[in-house]
Amino acid sequence: MVPLSMVTQMTKLVLVLGAALVLIACEGEQTDPKARWTDTAAPASAPVVMRWYNPGQVEAGAALYAQHCASCHKSNAEGTPDWKTRDANGKLPPPPLNGTAHAWHHPLDVLRTVVKRGGAPVGGSMPAFDEKLAPQEIDAILAWVQSHWSDKIYAIWHERDLAASGGLQATRK
Repeated sequence: MVPLSMVTQMTKLVLVLGAALVLIACEGEQTDPKARWTDTAAPASAPVVMRWYNPGQVEAGAALYAQHCASCHKSNAEGTPDWKTRDANGKLPPPPLNGTAHAWHHPLDVLRTVVKRGGAPVGGSMPAFDEKLAPQEIDAILAWVQSHWSDKIYAIWHERDLAASGGLQATRK
């Protein structure tokens, strides 16, 4: 039979080693989450994230997008090929919304605001839709747009959206 004092010492040793392992594991997550926001693609191991919208929103968004957005952002959300170059009036042309440009860099609240207020505050010429579209219609359009994003791009966007809204902190390295 093992003496009680030896069991107590072994228990303490196991607890100390476990705590050390936890501290070592946490040390790798101490990087600045904003520094990771310049990623252009998620690593191959990026988890598939459940999307915030449902198929009904995507279906409704397709019709609304065709009616209100496709004339500028193109039918498959591919936008203007040279979307980073300002036009003769100093305005930025319609960017792609399909996950190949910068829309995925912005949290959902910012995307909603840009649709409501238009693109002028950010250097574009998109009209404001706050008097033309109800909030649920804007969400449907954004659902349709995000349905074109790859799982990798959506995973990065989701992480940023959570961090921006005060949710979980970004963890991508």
